[in-house]
Amino acid sequence: MVASSAAAEEGVVLHPRRSTEDKHQTRRDQLAESALVTLGELGYARTGLRDIAANSPFSHGVVHYYFRDKNELIVYCVRFHKSRCVQRYDDIIARSTTAEELVEGFIAKLRLTLSSDAPMHRLWYDLRSASMFEEPLRETVDLIDGWLLDMVWRVVSRYAELAGCEIAVSPQIAYAIVDGLFQQALLRMHDRPTPALDQIELSLRQLLPALLLPA
Repeated sequence: MVASSAAAEEGVVLHPRRSTEDKHQTRRDQLAESALVTLGELGYARTGLRDIAANSPFSHGVVHYYFRDKNELIVYCVRFHKSRCVQRYDDIIARSTTAEELVEGFIAKLRLTLSSDAPMHRLWYDLRSASMFEEPLRETVDLIDGWLLDMVWRVVSRYAELAGCEIAVSPQIAYAIVDGLFQQALLRMHDRPTPALDQIELSLRQLLPALLLPA
């Protein structure tokens, strides 16, 4: 009571509940970071809470305390990862002053994420496929698909602006094409990583101008 009164007199507002919530959120994020490695290696169907605990610094009891079941953890992990992924091109969009500069930056960043985060991207496509059969996954998959659509549209819109042209397709079509190219490259990354990266680079260099109406 004395500490609370002193804090009130000094204009300091104490929020013990918020501090507890922040710690809870931080631990969930830590678990998600750790779980993503196992999930990326084993995939959605083959991974359970015990597998995640066995490959992390956390016990099965700790994992189960913060996440009710496998689906809740996997949904949280994918949302956690994709919420950061969809921002990775924003700096390129902001600093590019020509259409060519935007293309170069976009392709370089895309090649990097395919090389360094391939297991995480495979997990996303695994989860998206599973959502066709598991209704609890669909809301999250729809949300993340919306994030990715917006991300692609930001790139295409800025490219069109810098090129001084109008866009010839809808956001849905632009996303479907880019996503299809990305998934094809991801599939080829297992056996032939360099040709897969070179192919998607070539495809995107051909695609982006084709998405625009003639000036």
